[in-house]
Amino acid sequence: MECPECGVELVTFAVPIEYRRHVPETADVAAICPTCLRLLAAAGENPNAAFDRIGGSFPATDAAGVPMAIAVGLLDSLALHRDAVEELLEAVEAAGVDPLLVLDRLDAQGTVQPTFDISRRRHQIEQLR
Repeated sequence: MECPECGVELVTFAVPIEYRRHVPETADVAAICPTCLRLLAAAGENPNAAFDRIGGSFPATDAAGVPMAIAVGLLDSLALHRDAVEELLEAVEAAGVDPLLVLDRLDAQGTVQPTFDISRRRHQIEQLR
């Protein structure tokens, strides 16, 4: 499956039931673009969970990688998804990963080109927490 925006092969992953309400179409499989960080439903796709394609600092385990991927995919509109992002980042922290550090490293690596400013969103999240 390719990103409709940039044509890059998506990272697909199984979505645990507790996070499905945060993904498009409440899908059981979602996908994130490793370039533009767009989050999409990917029902019917085989999950590859290759989170390292997003960046070397991205959590590789499903316990941290899945909620981090969903949270990053929702950052395009923090105003609409504030509660979901907070919940997901708490799950990332509970899995032993610092989500703010992940955002810092994504911003610094320069290989992602999201539609939002990562450093600005990181600052906003820090203020919310």
